[in-house]
Amino acid sequence: MTVVTRTRLTQYAHGGGCACKIPPSELEALVAGLTTGGPLGIGATGTVLVGLDDGDDAAVVLTEAGALVATTDFFTPVVDDPYDWGRIAATNALSDVYAMGGRPVVALNLLCWPRDVLPVELAREVLRGGLDVAASAGCHVAGGHSVDDPEPKYGMAVTGLADPDRLLRNDAGQAGVPLTLTKPLGIGVLNSRHKGTGEVFPQAVDAMTTLNAEASRAALDAGAVCATDVTGFGLLGHLHKLARASGVTAEIEAAAVPYLEGAREALADGYVSGGTRRNLDWVRPHADLYAIDENEALLLADAQTSGGLLVAGELPGHPVIGHLLPARPGITIAVR
Repeated sequence: MTVVTRTRLTQYAHGGGCACKIPPSELEALVAGLTTGGPLGIGATGTVLVGLDDGDDAAVVLTEAGALVATTDFFTPVVDDPYDWGRIAATNALSDVYAMGGRPVVALNLLCWPRDVLPVELAREVLRGGLDVAASAGCHVAGGHSVDDPEPKYGMAVTGLADPDRLLRNDAGQAGVPLTLTKPLGIGVLNSRHKGTGEVFPQAVDAMTTLNAEASRAALDAGAVCATDVTGFGLLGHLHKLARASGVTAEIEAAAVPYLEGAREALADGYVSGGTRRNLDWVRPHADLYAIDENEALLLADAQTSGGLLVAGELPGHPVIGHLLPARPGITIAVR
């Protein structure tokens, strides 16, 4: 049974969910050049297939046992309910494995908790939410790590397996292929409204706790080789990275992009995170946005938490929102 609490977890965090990520422009500068230099030491195992170069969703190492997929993701409270926060954070962490075409095998909890401020019973509920989601994904949870921290944070380090010949990569997009989005946008603005007002949006929680397992399988079954998940950098940010890595330009049909109920109203009422505005500022120099207004651009840059997959390919039951086109000089995204 879920513990009933009046504690508003979101009030203990400076940001919420994936909107609290380090801005993409700063992050890329931070990690530039931080790859393994030269030969590895004695006993090194496997070959890196996907690493830091293109900012993909997870690392992939080819070993004798197959392709090993490794990722980690954690963040501050995005909702006030501790059990739901745990479910959302775990779903989000598992998503990186699905975004690579893999299946999660084992996860480790990552928990930061202000033990003198918030009851330990709430932390237990967070962990229970993560455990339940991992169980539904067929993924073992085998321990983890915790620290006493002034700000609560939770997530998972996840290891999975994939077929090295059937990976979904962000650098494998080709001109002429449609773009499919498997979850509606608008999670970010609804979460911002929740943090500001305490209003609960079940449609946002449902979206954030829906695993991308089925979408990943559908993408592989359709023969897709290129995908990413849409999280803290928004649709525009993650699509910019995909198009840049693939050497193409992506064209989006703004009218085809689905949104959660209440998203436009939340935007109109000013519930836009700083992360969303930074996303748009980062992408704007590389995007043709002249066909849409600023509000539409902000929705397309909305910082999602545990969003859907963006797949280069057509998936039954999900909307096609655009296409990949031959590269245009200096432009990775054009919105129509």
